[in-house]
Amino acid sequence: MSRAPRAKAQPAAAHAADRHELIRVHGARENNLQDVSIEIPKRRLTVFTGVSGSGKSSLVFDTIAAESQRLINETYSAFVQGFMPTAARPEVDVLDGLTTAIIVDQQRMGSDPRSTVGTATDANAMLRILFSRLGKPHIGPPGAYAFNVPSVRASGAITVERGARKAVRATFSRTGGMCPRCEGRGAVSDIDLTQLYDDSKSLAEGAFTIPGWKSDSFWTVRLYAESGFLDPDKPIRRYTKREMQDFLYREPTKVKVEGVNLTYEGLIPKIQKSFLSKDKEAMQPHIRAFVERAVTFATCPECDGTRLTEGARSSKIKRISIADACAMEIRDLAEWVRGLREPASGSASTAYASVAPLLTALQQSLDSFVEIGLGYLALDRASGTLSGGEAQRVKMIRHLGSSLTDVTYVFDEPTSGLHPHDVQRMNDLLLRLRDKGNTVLVVEHEPEVIAIADHVVDLGPGAGSAGGTVCFEGTVEGLRKGGTITGRHFDDRSSVKETVRKPTGTLAVRGASTNNLRGVDVDIPLGVLTVVTGVAGSGKSSLVHGALPGQAGAAGSEVTAIDQSPIRGSRRSNPATYSGLLDPVRKAFAKANGVKPALFSANSEGACPTCNGVGVIFTDLAMMAGVSAPCEDCEGKRYQAPVLEYRLGGRDISEVLEMSVAEAEGFFGSGTAHTPAAHRVLDRLADVGLGYLKLGQPLTTLSGGERQRLKLATLPQPSAGGSSRAGKGGVYVLDEPTAGLHLADVEQLLGLLDRLVDSGRTVIVVEHHQAVMAHADWIVDLGPGAGHDGGRIVFEGTPADLVAARSTLTGEHLAAYVGG
Repeated sequence: MSRAPRAKAQPAAAHAADRHELIRVHGARENNLQDVSIEIPKRRLTVFTGVSGSGKSSLVFDTIAAESQRLINETYSAFVQGFMPTAARPEVDVLDGLTTAIIVDQQRMGSDPRSTVGTATDANAMLRILFSRLGKPHIGPPGAYAFNVPSVRASGAITVERGARKAVRATFSRTGGMCPRCEGRGAVSDIDLTQLYDDSKSLAEGAFTIPGWKSDSFWTVRLYAESGFLDPDKPIRRYTKREMQDFLYREPTKVKVEGVNLTYEGLIPKIQKSFLSKDKEAMQPHIRAFVERAVTFATCPECDGTRLTEGARSSKIKRISIADACAMEIRDLAEWVRGLREPASGSASTAYASVAPLLTALQQSLDSFVEIGLGYLALDRASGTLSGGEAQRVKMIRHLGSSLTDVTYVFDEPTSGLHPHDVQRMNDLLLRLRDKGNTVLVVEHEPEVIAIADHVVDLGPGAGSAGGTVCFEGTVEGLRKGGTITGRHFDDRSSVKETVRKPTGTLAVRGASTNNLRGVDVDIPLGVLTVVTGVAGSGKSSLVHGALPGQAGAAGSEVTAIDQSPIRGSRRSNPATYSGLLDPVRKAFAKANGVKPALFSANSEGACPTCNGVGVIFTDLAMMAGVSAPCEDCEGKRYQAPVLEYRLGGRDISEVLEMSVAEAEGFFGSGTAHTPAAHRVLDRLADVGLGYLKLGQPLTTLSGGERQRLKLATLPQPSAGGSSRAGKGGVYVLDEPTAGLHLADVEQLLGLLDRLVDSGRTVIVVEHHQAVMAHADWIVDLGPGAGHDGGRIVFEGTPADLVAARSTLTGEHLAAYVGG
């Protein structure tokens, strides 16, 4: 075979397409960014670091990722855009070289009762197909195994227009897997009628005790009173059987009240729709309290909590039903699926061969769970119960096997909630995504993650208005020598305490069996700093949040817990309202000016009528992206003009809300604006490292670490001298308070924990950070593994003893950290 002669190879000129190797950001001014300009290499791992509030998230999420997603959304039709979330263009002059951004953040998954780990990934869908093919007895298509699909049966007549019209009897049925009793929730609710109404009164006398149901409410009380089904002047306890049925359970019926067409339905279904169908955690506090009083939840007796019909539970593969499979720990389920891939004999071999590609895909998905450190979860675990770190790693599952390349993955502190033993595994996953040809951007404080970066961007030098500039760009070695706050603290290592505090007593926990705890007996010392640690899923939270509060209550100790649940707040909520600071501030303004405190509330009489105290005007452009602009009347100050005439110490209320915590601390600490009650709150905010936050900054803009520390600041704090204003005693339980903290801020947190203990409190911290472990007086280590491999106490003692023994994974990593 002849070949054409080849010319001598010449150096190829650079292709024009190869010049786009950088993401260029010029003039970024989002939030506190101060005209930032940087160039980020593509197909590399870039870590963004800096103190909390320095502008990392503003640059990565609010500028780069936000603009990428906005540009992608603009490629869709106006009709499609009408169904998509809208976002304004970020404040930046030039953004060049962007690729498709995939954001993997720590936002918790929705807590819908039917949302599970399996439904949030593809695992449940593949399992349903598997059982519909191999399950014996065969009960139907994949929907027959889905607890989100109800069974439907219908019959009637249809008219067929084919030649001469004729009516044809037809029936329709669909077999679903939803348990009809609990409707796929796994739990049934029972409503306490005594919490809904006082049966000794009539509707006209105000019998309803439901929040918001006032006697003049047209849509609730008056609808029942004037429906024609009930006597509004008769006490409820004297209703006939028919009236009680109509009152509590009547099907939706059209009625006319004062000429208005309304729908009347029984009280029970109305309460279920208006209260029980909503996320309880998103409710206002008084509504949530009512639901907790009026409604009790119990495991569904018909499906035993599996959410599935009897038919779905009866269909099995090798003696395992889909309910059994979903209840297994994922690592055990992966082994079971691996067994199904082994060659079968006889007629079964053909059936198993037909689903071989499905088994391969399912196996890869389950192995990804194990690889990412979530093998201890079960597919039927409610997604709303996952921590922020667990939720982020579940979101990563779908990307690990993706065929997409040359995209930008954006991670928000992916090591949150991870034991040091698991951090290396996370690093391997980040590097694997990079090596597939993707750009990986990571916001992170963990030195072990920063160390693997190809490129580091350090923002600062401070937080808030003192941050927002790029202090360093380059390699990890350059960062170490760069002299920035991050560089100076990069190799910091705490030493183990030489002497520890002596406990004042013990809190005995006996037979704890919450979740995976295996009859744990442990004595928690009182009056000291105790750290509860162990790998993710070992049972730490089950011990301190599930077993400890009950034991402490029985022993007469009050437990105050700060967990990882997010702060619920609207655009109107800010650090001043959440911390209680605004109350003494309003009173101080009112006293100084001789007017009512309500004038100085943007949610009350003083609010600007144009924007209702929000400060911005939202404009809905229907199919186009909605926009917001500062209110022209109040210029974004949220208050009416006459209110801003009143001053305290030369400042009006809007100027006070624009102050940082540190600035306000000086303002209310002395002079004509001296307000001791406000100064105490500001002291607490500064103590937890939030001195840079603006008092009026919306809570919706705070990072996870900032929200955690804001919660910590609401606890009664001891002063810097160690005295306590809230009395001695009590047990504080903190869940990973170092989440989102920069290396330089951890020392400040340790000082706060010391002051809490020195003031007479018992502090119990669930934590993975080695600096906190080394600083503890006592360590309780759970393990040795996660899920059914955990739930046991593997070490109790001082940090020095743990380092010396090196008998657990925690001991090995702590010894390496302190150089022991």
